[in-house]
Amino acid sequence: MLLYLLLIPAVLFLVFGLFSYWQELKYRKKPFYKLSDVGWRKCLPKPEARLVHSIAFMGDVGYVATDGSDPVMKLLQEWQESIGPDGSILFLGDNLYPVGLPPETHRHYPAAKERFDFLLQQMGAYAGRKIFLSGNHDWNKGRKNGLEYMLRQEKYVVDTLQDEDSYLPRHGCPGPEAIQLAEGLLLIIINTQWWVQRGEKPMGMNQGCPYDHIEEFFLRLNQLLRRNQHQRIVVAAHHPLYSNALHGGKFTIKQHIFPLTAAHKRFYVPLPIFGSLYPFYRKLFGAYEDMSHRKYRKMRKRLLRIFHQYSNIVYVAGHDHNLQHFEVRDNHYIVSGSGSKTSFVKKGGKATFTLEQRGFFVLNYYDTGEVWIEALAAAEAEDIPKPGAVVFRKELSPVLQPKKQEQQV
Repeated sequence: MLLYLLLIPAVLFLVFGLFSYWQELKYRKKPFYKLSDVGWRKCLPKPEARLVHSIAFMGDVGYVATDGSDPVMKLLQEWQESIGPDGSILFLGDNLYPVGLPPETHRHYPAAKERFDFLLQQMGAYAGRKIFLSGNHDWNKGRKNGLEYMLRQEKYVVDTLQDEDSYLPRHGCPGPEAIQLAEGLLLIIINTQWWVQRGEKPMGMNQGCPYDHIEEFFLRLNQLLRRNQHQRIVVAAHHPLYSNALHGGKFTIKQHIFPLTAAHKRFYVPLPIFGSLYPFYRKLFGAYEDMSHRKYRKMRKRLLRIFHQYSNIVYVAGHDHNLQHFEVRDNHYIVSGSGSKTSFVKKGGKATFTLEQRGFFVLNYYDTGEVWIEALAAAEAEDIPKPGAVVFRKELSPVLQPKKQEQQV
């Protein structure tokens, strides 16, 4: 009798879960738009506006195809040809899966080198600026010897492109690195992997970093933002500060019912109720790369405390394999992490736009002072008319008057 009492809720949970999973599959590929942005297609820059600079945000490209068939790389090439030298391409980390660029004796080295050579060949032919950031996979998935892997990748990029600024921040340091892309448009790059990395992390002049304590990073970042309140500032990093996806603690019904698919996509073993333990753990405590992990949470809290003092920031990251946009306290937060694969993203919440589709975000800066963001989808999907279509467009609000500065950062 006790067994039947235990089985009944499990069966009901399974039936309800399978129905919810079917509904989820039906709608998950459709773009989500906040109600106020449903009419985005009618919004365009002023006819007289001339494009001054454009930035393509390529996140998590570590699995792109190297035979010329990759839809995202085709779309990026079209963007390169249309923009010309007045553009910048930012690779937002996780440039090589699964473990970055390993030693030559490693079994993953041949595939990693082939994929990286393909990327660098594409970038070498581009006249605009190109910058690589590092992500957790570039640091050997955050393991203790990750610095060695990252430094190897950095050297490979710098030597191939013959550009000292093609991999930032240098030496695995936290940053911040500032680059003036155009008059009124400033790029700041930070290395968020430094905070969640296990093992050795560079710090101090002897390792190529300009300070000896991480508190100096926050002071320098705040000073940069304060001095440039008159400009539009783009902050590029690997880890998002807002996300409706896995690393933000959002899970599908599938992950509650079939938790073993986290280990292998074909392990469809139903474990209702018990299967929810893994998603709940990731949501409450988190892996090293989750927002709920104490190191990630501490970093996020400190960065947001600084950013909330300003109203001219666009923060762009990868990490979650989808396209997302959030507008929080006069600043904009973008996830552009579907360069080579996709994963579930929840609709609604604080998000303005979400889409589980391969593609990338672009920021366009015009001589009229207008700043627009666009999400480009690289493959067919529901509600997307053709590959390469703009699936979301939004004008960013003008830079507001400086906010009153808080003392503590």
